[in-house]
Amino acid sequence: MKWDWNAVSDFMPYFWQGLLVTLQVVALGSVLSFSLGLVWALLMRAPSRWVRWPVGAVTEFVRDTPLLVQLFFLFYVLPEWGVTFSALTTGVFAIGLHYSTYTMQVYRAGIEAVPVGQWEAATALSLPRHRIWTAVVLPQALRRVIPALGNYVIAMLKDTPLLMVITVLEMLGRARLFSQANFQFTEPLTVIGAAFIVLSYLASLLLRALERRLAR
Repeated sequence: MKWDWNAVSDFMPYFWQGLLVTLQVVALGSVLSFSLGLVWALLMRAPSRWVRWPVGAVTEFVRDTPLLVQLFFLFYVLPEWGVTFSALTTGVFAIGLHYSTYTMQVYRAGIEAVPVGQWEAATALSLPRHRIWTAVVLPQALRRVIPALGNYVIAMLKDTPLLMVITVLEMLGRARLFSQANFQFTEPLTVIGAAFIVLSYLASLLLRALERRLAR
């Protein structure tokens, strides 16, 4: 089969539109997953088991069910109960919620890695509990976990094509739309594959640079 550069040129407007949606989903999903994951991690350290048990059950359920099933549930089932969001909002929320259960484990590992002496010193200084967390524990924990959190950004990027099932036209969705309209599949799918490789590689380079900077 001959490579058709005209098809690539015709596809590029679709590609840029899909890329914008993909980056938007990844950015907003990352903010949500990082924020919610920290909340889960802090709640799992609550003194009361009546807080820990429900949080543990919810996060375990979300982590153990496929993201695709969650997307279908949020987009097709919730409207039957009167809860309706746009496809893009649903996709961002689903990805953010799903990956927050993984970032929670990263935060927990980072918190547990803080030396016991730091906790004891802060307690000996009679610091309020919220000051112990905000001034002593979390700054050290976050420094340790940022590179690991970045790996989930790459994972979210590679999961964005799943949003096509709820009508979000990210990169692969735009490629599919173009291919069906023009009966040309090789060029758009090759461009999309190359785009994912480039984006993932650039993200990994940024993570390595960040890891080296934090190690200083």
